Amino acid sequence: MSTEEHLKLANIIKEARQEKGYSASELARRAGLQPSTVTRIEAAQLQHPQPETLIVIAHALEKPTSDLFACLNWLPKEQLPSFTPYLRAKYADLPEQVLEKLENHVAKVVRRYGYETNGPEPGQDEF
Repeated sequence: MSTEEHLKLANIIKEARQEKGYSASELARRAGLQPSTVTRIEAAQLQHPQPETLIVIAHALEKPTSDLFACLNWLPKEQLPSFTPYLRAKYADLPEQVLEKLENHVAKVVRRYGYETNGPEPGQDEF
């Protein structure tokens, strides 16, 4: 794992923990871990966290495990959903016009950087 990946993971976990109002010790208790494990992950000091550790942390924080795995690049890009199906599944209760605005805004931003929201990444489909 790169330093950047360690920091992403640390920030996601720490922010989610703080949103829940948990101390690091409380998160560790809820996840069935040693407090030092949570502290080391949040300090980006744990070099190779075990998938099982991240699963119990995600569960204790009521976050999708895939959020933690994705920030570590443990999910191949081709296994991630494209934006539109993800948005509609995740936020199905939003009004249709709000979903359309979000889709259009994201499509505009990512096109500016050479991507398509529902297609291959640049260079991915060239021979």
